[in-house]
Amino acid sequence: MPQDTDDKFFERADAYISLANQQVAESTRGQVSASMMYATSRFNAWVGACNCESAEELSRVRDEAIEYFVTQYREMLTENLDQYIQNFDAYMAAGKGGQETA
Repeated sequence: MPQDTDDKFFERADAYISLANQQVAESTRGQVSASMMYATSRFNAWVGACNCESAEELSRVRDEAIEYFVTQYREMLTENLDQYIQNFDAYMAAGKGGQETA
């Protein structure tokens, strides 16, 4: 989990997960996952741009921003996969494929 979390961190994450679970009723899990990843990348590109004064500055810090976001994602995904491995039966008990248990 990122070190700079606040007391609303999981509340916001749960809201996104809830929306994704609603969308799975009309799409596949893979389609919803792809849309979420695209939205996250788009938002993070905007966050990176907000920290810059110009396109030239953004171009200079581009690789650093990519490394930061990819590292954060890898750490979060690793942590969550490990939780699913440790709690597989409980998390997946909701039925075939289960529902997110954030």
